[in-house]
Amino acid sequence: MTTARRPATLDDVARAAGVSRSTASRVIAGTGFASVTARQRVRTAADLLGYVPNPAARALVHGTGVRLLVAVAGPGPAVLDDPYVDQAVAAVARACAPHDLGVAVQWLPLDAPERLTQLTDDRGVAGLVLLNTTAALLGLVPRRLHGRAVSIGIGSATVPSVDIDNGGGTAAIVRHLYATGRRRIAMVTGPRWLACANRSRQAYRGLLGDAGLPAREVVGDFSAARGDAAAREVLRRWPDTDAIVGVSDATALGVIGRLRADGIRVPEDVAVTGFDDIPLASTVALTTASHPVRQIITAAATMVLERRPAPATTVFPSALVLRESA
Repeated sequence: MTTARRPATLDDVARAAGVSRSTASRVIAGTGFASVTARQRVRTAADLLGYVPNPAARALVHGTGVRLLVAVAGPGPAVLDDPYVDQAVAAVARACAPHDLGVAVQWLPLDAPERLTQLTDDRGVAGLVLLNTTAALLGLVPRRLHGRAVSIGIGSATVPSVDIDNGGGTAAIVRHLYATGRRRIAMVTGPRWLACANRSRQAYRGLLGDAGLPAREVVGDFSAARGDAAAREVLRRWPDTDAIVGVSDATALGVIGRLRADGIRVPEDVAVTGFDDIPLASTVALTTASHPVRQIITAAATMVLERRPAPATTVFPSALVLRESA
């Protein structure tokens, strides 16, 4: 019977070379001081033993890390169930694959942003992609990750941002509704703490104000369930509403479901629009605005992985996608 030989370890190399483990580690990593004699002995021992440094251990020694951290801010862990997060993580994983890096995903509570400090204290973190970024989180990105961190949303002097033009996409939707004769246009907004939601809301308010029309707003959370409840609230408060702008496609789908359940025709009685152009949007003929999540997240991850100089803000355009709901 033969016994498989175990791979040589750093301790084996140190013993064979007659040096301490720390000296062997410095020689293998190529960092710190070691005498010429010690370097020769360690390298000879490593060659004779067939020692192969563990890539993860080598990355930790050099401080380059072994995984990219995707940190998602939100009021609760349910934020991780958002299909947007699924798309973002998949895009990061695809970008990391050629670099032999793993991907970790963590929820950051809005009321405890300091959790980011705990996560990034881990030297295994090679880079950081922030989703649903807040100003508090930007201030907690450690210096060692400057140049290796990017935000999807707002940015700072040390953390560049990549995002979609929510305001431009929403403006195109509102202009379309106005051009087709809608004058009593309501909006199911996103959470007030989220910058992208506020850009959409500001675009909606600005255009209605320019047209001399009042804003009709109900706060949403990007979910279909909230879209359903918001549609009820809109029609209770403003029964003559003839269009509802959803901050997301999921929100719009919830709105449409509630309207049709109540016998209200879409778009004949009330036009409905979304934002994102998810695959289901074409199935239900939803008018929406484009949101190339894969391209946006890939661009952000590439900035981190290749450490290429990045502009302070990179904005991807959003285009109107006309279908039958509006």
